[in-house]
Amino acid sequence: MTMGALLALTTTLVFCAPGYPGAAEDAQPLLDAFAGAAASAADWPAGSLAALYDPSEAGGLEKLARPEAALALVPFPFYVRHATELHLAPLAQADVEGVGSEQRWTLIARRGQLAGPAALKSLTIVSVAGYSPEFVRGYALAAWSVPAETKITATGQVLGALRRAAAGDGLAVLLDQEATRASATLPFAGDLQPLLTSAPLPVAIIAVVGARLPKGRAAQLRAALLSLGGSSSARSALAGLKLRGFVPAKLPPAASP
Repeated sequence: MTMGALLALTTTLVFCAPGYPGAAEDAQPLLDAFAGAAASAADWPAGSLAALYDPSEAGGLEKLARPEAALALVPFPFYVRHATELHLAPLAQADVEGVGSEQRWTLIARRGQLAGPAALKSLTIVSVAGYSPEFVRGYALAAWSVPAETKITATGQVLGALRRAAAGDGLAVLLDQEATRASATLPFAGDLQPLLTSAPLPVAIIAVVGARLPKGRAAQLRAALLSLGGSSSARSALAGLKLRGFVPAKLPPAASP
């Protein structure tokens, strides 16, 4: 294959994780290793899959707007918010170390502050997933009818938000599974109360962006991803990104408006 033909086949996978810390320069060697392992498993030419990382929603969207960005690996809240806009078609679901392929989200507030969803009217819900109110209302808090007046905001500073909630600052904090476990060990944990826990929801989705990846190549990659966790040669590449592998995508329905 000529270099020109290889470049024509080069596909970019964009990792985007709003609300979670990370620097692109630190992540790049890990992304390169993963892209190489995935391409090899799919029997794609070496160098035909590239990967980029962005820790912000805006930056991720900018990268996904590029024509070569045919794949996205994103947290489920990002998928919920942008799937229609970006024409995302799920390939597989990430299986994350220490979490699994699904996780539960928990709403926490000052102990005794809330008795039910109506009390949320005067509070602000803060979360790493707060950039996706569709996820917060339609999935994480689907069991409650969250009042329209309730503000939902994003933060990457979960500890500070929990401290403010414990102090009675008018916040309820929606936590992912890891943060929920960690919150129980805080010195002020006794001042906090879990209010509602979601059904199991996908942690992250890898998806095709629009029609940018031919169906045959997408099928090759999907099969490769599902087998990647069983490959000894790919395990270090997966571990670098805290992944155990991938499982078939199982997307839950959203709650009725």
